[in-house]
Amino acid sequence: MSADATTRDPGTRFSGAHYATDAVPASRRRAYWREALSRTFAAVDVAVPDGACSGTLRTSALGRLRLTTVEGGPVRAWRTPRLIARDGNEEDVVVSLVERGVVGIEQDGREVCLRPGEFAFCDMARPIRMDFPDPYRTKSLVLPRQLLGVGEPALRQLTATGIRPDTVLGSLLSPFLARLVDTAALYPPHTGTALAGHVVDLLGVLAEERLRQGPGDTEDAARVLVPRIRTFIDRRLADPDLTPEVIARAHRISVRYLHRLFQSEDDTVGRWIQRRRLQECRRELADRRSAGRTIAAVAHQWGFVSAAHFSRVFRAAYGMSPAEWRASAARASPGRPPRTGILPAPPAAPAVRE
Repeated sequence: MSADATTRDPGTRFSGAHYATDAVPASRRRAYWREALSRTFAAVDVAVPDGACSGTLRTSALGRLRLTTVEGGPVRAWRTPRLIARDGNEEDVVVSLVERGVVGIEQDGREVCLRPGEFAFCDMARPIRMDFPDPYRTKSLVLPRQLLGVGEPALRQLTATGIRPDTVLGSLLSPFLARLVDTAALYPPHTGTALAGHVVDLLGVLAEERLRQGPGDTEDAARVLVPRIRTFIDRRLADPDLTPEVIARAHRISVRYLHRLFQSEDDTVGRWIQRRRLQECRRELADRRSAGRTIAAVAHQWGFVSAAHFSRVFRAAYGMSPAEWRASAARASPGRPPRTGILPAPPAAPAVRE
């Protein structure tokens, strides 16, 4: 491919460029996009879910910073230890701001889903995965890690944690970073260098504040996501195909992160689904209006595939079989439920695959 002032072959790194997949034959677009991302940020592999790779990427320089705007269709990108060893880029930190769409970032054992106005730190020295499930636009700052003035252990605490625009520094930095990326090419060199220094100072202040707050990403996310996920589960209890994979995909998080959210609640996804199904079956079997329905039909209504399995876990949870519970409910006085204790811990074997 020929290189010109606006569309450059991604075979060489330089401070300013405009990459566009529509300038490349369709058969070469995925490879072209992978190289454009690799030359701009660090070596990555990419996968395009629908096979149609599309995107534009613009870069400019501001002192020692590189500023980028990336727009594109759904794509996944990841950086492995092999790629890190191959390209040797262990110097850069990327501050990535979402303007459109959502971006899932997984690094250092954490995962965050960024929405418009939110941004996060990414360390190119360690493996990272990024998922763009929808059309997106991001604006990013790429800076040498030594400028940030944060040591390796501290940087590991900063990565893949979202900075929201409703926080004090987030409300200041989010629009400022977006505007800076848009206007970086307009500043004379001496102004750009001075601005870059101020940007680094602000990022340093942000990093110090986040480190003082300490870890807590999973706990904070659990307070927001777990109630939402439980509501999602309740609405789909009758679906026998309700699995952690289905739940994670619906909330745009990984299965591993879904399990971590429930672990922070001293629970598991599978136990929660089974417990809720048992509660609904228990209620249904005690309802005299359901007396004409078989126990198997009630079990199937609430997502249990096997009536035998349902009977086993019901007995383990309540100390009696479903038939005994129904008979006990039928003997109770009208309007009064049969005597029973608090719902005990669910059986060890969950009814759904984890």
